[in-house]
Amino acid sequence: MVSNKKTVLLAVLAAFILTMVAGVAFADEKIGVIEPQKVLFQHPKMTQVQKQVQAVVQKKQEEAKAAIDKEQDNKKKAEIYQTKRNEAATEEQKLMAPLFKDIDLAIRTIAKAKGLTLVLDKAQVFMGGLDITDDVIQELKKKFSN
Repeated sequence: MVSNKKTVLLAVLAAFILTMVAGVAFADEKIGVIEPQKVLFQHPKMTQVQKQVQAVVQKKQEEAKAAIDKEQDNKKKAEIYQTKRNEAATEEQKLMAPLFKDIDLAIRTIAKAKGLTLVLDKAQVFMGGLDITDDVIQELKKKFSN
């Protein structure tokens, strides 16, 4: 009976210590929040990339239509359509990747300058955190103004 009480007491004590340590660690966190969509759409190169993406999608749609018009089998038509959709998505990812890299670098630059240890999507945070959205947008504009 005594060993059970000791075990329970040790478990409670360990939980208490872990809670205190986690609380102290969390208190040291400086949290930033950001609106990723706003930053993306304010990226200086976003309009140019959107036009490129639209051109790729249109080209893939035309290729799909031409190939589908020549095909009789509905299953093959569906395969052609899906293949062209996948090709368009891959091209879009390639075109967008440099923008995401720029944004990531800008977020890291601002976070470091402000001493932030964590940056979260503002939509996922109920309250609190320092909003760095506009700072990140300004950092991107500064980079591309040269």
